[in-house]
Amino acid sequence: MPPDKLDFAEFYAASFRPLTHQLFAHTGDLAEAQDVVQEAFCKAWPRWSTLDDPGAWVRRVAWNLATSRWRRARRLLHLTRGAREEHAPGPGPDGVALRAALATLPERQRQAVVLFYLADASITEIAELTGAAEGTVKSWLHRGRAALALRLADDVPAGSEVRSA
Repeated sequence: MPPDKLDFAEFYAASFRPLTHQLFAHTGDLAEAQDVVQEAFCKAWPRWSTLDDPGAWVRRVAWNLATSRWRRARRLLHLTRGAREEHAPGPGPDGVALRAALATLPERQRQAVVLFYLADASITEIAELTGAAEGTVKSWLHRGRAALALRLADDVPAGSEVRSA
């Protein structure tokens, strides 16, 4: 196998699972997360030899694909009004609670929290990925953490609304 293909195979093997985990936490749908990550890797393959930072490039493409799919799904749901989405329960109560709490956050706060805590991305990396200033990312993280802390506190009833600024 040529060295560049071996490098890509190693990169894929090392990166697919963590990136899928991040997108699963963001989308709440494992199959959707796997699809967008796979598609991002497929888009990276022809560009492999020209990518300066393949990890960042694949992550950005995967997040953009997930956002585009979410927008298309939202439009479809709007057009088909009344369609109900069925949710399968998660593997455990903590995972379900976390995904439910993450789902209450605005998209950018959720993205920042997932990237920072699940992907170990730095504030600088998140700022580059989202095109936002580092101060904005810090604000998203602060607000996201505050909302999650309230949502995940033992004394908050499951159906309570948590407002984030």
